[in-house]
Order: sequence, then C-alpha cells, then structure tokens
Amino acid sequence: MSLVTRLRDRRLSDAPGRAQTIAFGASGFPTQLMAQTFSAFVVYFYVAHLGVPAEWVAGAMIAHGILNALLNPLVGAASDRMRTPWGRRVPWIGLGIVPLVVAFALVWMPPSLPAAGLIVWFLIVAAVYDIAFVVVVLNISALFPEIFRTTAERARGNVPRQIFAIVGMVLGTAGAPLLYDAIGWPGMAIALGAVCLVMLIWSFAGGMIERRGEAPDAEASMTWRDQLRYTFGNRAFVPYVLGSLFVQTAIAVILAAIPFYVRYSLHAAEGEGSILLGAIFVTAIPAIVLWSAVVRRTTPRTALLWAVAVFGLAVLAYLLPATVLGAALVGVAVGVGVGGLLQLLEVVLSQIIDADAEHTGQRREGVYFGVNGFVVRGSVVLQAIVAAWVLNASGFDASLGDAQPGGVDGGIRIMLAVVPLVFTALAWVCFWLYPIRTQDLAPAAALPVP
Repeated sequence: MSLVTRLRDRRLSDAPGRAQTIAFGASGFPTQLMAQTFSAFVVYFYVAHLGVPAEWVAGAMIAHGILNALLNPLVGAASDRMRTPWGRRVPWIGLGIVPLVVAFALVWMPPSLPAAGLIVWFLIVAAVYDIAFVVVVLNISALFPEIFRTTAERARGNVPRQIFAIVGMVLGTAGAPLLYDAIGWPGMAIALGAVCLVMLIWSFAGGMIERRGEAPDAEASMTWRDQLRYTFGNRAFVPYVLGSLFVQTAIAVILAAIPFYVRYSLHAAEGEGSILLGAIFVTAIPAIVLWSAVVRRTTPRTALLWAVAVFGLAVLAYLLPATVLGAALVGVAVGVGVGGLLQLLEVVLSQIIDADAEHTGQRREGVYFGVNGFVVRGSVVLQAIVAAWVLNASGFDASLGDAQPGGVDGGIRIMLAVVPLVFTALAWVCFWLYPIRTQDLAPAAALPVP
C-alpha cells in the first residue's frame, strides 16, 4: 500500500495517543512563527529596507487585513461542505502547506523592481499567503474539536499546541532579526520557510487524522444563509465571540503599548521591551499546564472566568512600576492569565460546536472557527483607535523625542493598564452570560461525527 493510500484511508476511532497529540500540536509552531514574523517585520522591510512609500504599504496592509477577515467564514463554510475520500479538512491542509510556505518566503525575496512594482509584488504574494494561511490554519483549528472530543481530552490536547505556538511567537519576533542581520532577508526567508515546511509536514503526517463515520446528507445542502442563521442563533456563541473580541483587543492594546511604556514611562532602552514580552510569554507556558488541570476539575466556563479575572487584575498593576524589573514582575502575573486564555478559548468554542451539533445534527467546526476569526479581526481596528485616542489626548508628540509633556506618562499607563482592564471586564461579563455550565454536553459517542 502506497504512502498516499495510507494517508487517504487512515481514520481515528478512539482517543488520540500521545504521539498524535504532540504531532498535531506541532502545527502551532510554524503557523505562529510565520504569522509573527510577517506582522512584526513586513512593514519595516518594505518601507525601511526597500524604500516603498509608507502610505502604499499601509494601504496594502489594510487590503491584507480585509482579505484575511473575509476569507475566514468563506473557507470555513466551504470546508464544512466538502466531501472527499480523504475527509473534509485534510485535503485543504495537505494542498495548502507548500503554497503557504513558498508565499511566505517570497514576501521577503522580491525581484529588483521600482517601488510601484514592489507594491504589486507584495499585494500578489501576500494575497496568496493570506489564502493559504487561512486554508491551512482554519482547517487545523476545525480538526481540534473532532480529534479531541471531551473537555478532558481537549484540555490535555491543547497543551502541546499552545506551547509550540508560544515558542513560534517568541522566535518570530526575536529570532527573525538575528537571522536577517546574519544572512540577509532572503536567507532568513529560506531558513524560516524550511523549518516551517518540515514542522508542518510532520504535523500533517503524524497528527491530522479525521474520524470515521459519515456526515448527515442535510449538511451538504445547508445554504450560506442557514449557516449564519444557525451560527448566530446559538445562544452560547454570541457571548463567546464578543468576549473573545474583547480579550483579543485587550491583548493587542498591551502589545502596542509596551514599546511606549518602556521608553516614555520607564525611561529605559527600547530593546528592554523584549524583557516585558518575555516575562509574559515565558510564564504563559507553564500556566497553560496549570489551566489544563483547572478546567479538567471544573468546567470550561468556570475556568475561563477565573483566567479572565486573573488577567484583568494583573494588567492593572502596570500602573505602578517605575523600573523594567518591576514591570517584568507584573508581566509574570499577566502571563498566568494569558496562559489561561490561550488554553481555554478553543476549549470553550469546541463545546459550543458540540451544542450546535446536538441541535442541528451537523458538525460545523469550519463555520464557527471562521466566523470567530472574522469577528476577532476587529481587535486590530479597536486597538488602533484606542492607541491613537489615548496618545493624542495625553499630548504625545513624536517630534519631541523623550521630552514629552507630563501627561504622556499617565496616558501610556492608562493605555497599558486601565484600557485593557475595561475590555477584560466586558469580556468577563460576556463569559458570565455563557449558558453552558457543564463540563461536557453528552458522551462523545452520542455526538454526530462525520
């Protein structure tokens, strides 16, 4: 039997083993490595290194964000409706891996062109990257509730995935500059692309296995209108997706505020912002294991409420420090909450999908993850609005350098501490309204599985 046939015919019948769990989780590393490298350095590369006008790049990034947001629900709905001998999700992932990695590398390897040609190159290559990224990552996410069927399985199964993701996030922001300084941008692109390709192939071959069974015939004929009606008619999904939007906005505001906080409030070197970020993400790794144990002993709703509360109270402490060390200690506490959010949000969304399956008789992971991805993209817009409003209200003027008006320090501390607390409080209210208060809805065997 050929390798292709073995990959096509494999199906999961029982709970996943440790090797499959780790292999599936390994997908978090390359996807986050590419995402963080792209978001952190692509504007700098095209503006500062290639000399493309900043307003052109800004317009291209807006188009990139709109395309990414629109693709999520469309790809999710198409994935739910797909029927092949390979399954619903696996074909998308298998076909998307190579275009994803190649497009990511080509972003950093443009030919010698004038500025207009470079921005066209970026728009085309970034569009391919966007399409492939959504196709691969959304379908990996949609596999999670299918592979891991109970809260206990999901709590354990999400641990390696989130740990791999955090390592990818850290290396994407800290490792990429070391590489492009040492071997240039094309060298960085090839090195990171090769690592991502190897990790994705391992994850695909060892961890991405769909379950046995057949989907109900009605699911294939469900219209897009019905998809939306059932999705937003789910009483658990609406408070969840709003809470998720508020949480993601709080995190985005913190990440945007930290460079300002380090320079203008703590009066430290800009590079020391990595210490504050490191404190958050390094702490989040063991915290993921902690929250996995908490949710197995309580319920997803209870654990998420606790995680949101810890996160919100911790960020408020950013009002106090006068030194980088003090702020890093606050970051440790924030990291405990971040670890809980990373671990629990997908566990809760998986529970919502189970409830929808009981109501409709259909597994619609793709649509739920797609609509969630579409909504939470709004966090980027909210973060930009908050940052602009706070900085302008405090009197910030970039031309003054370090000699900012006295209100800037207070404004930045409000942006880093009080604003995220407000968004976190709104998220806590949303999750408190979340109606599913049990650990599991029903025995996994009772849930219809395609």
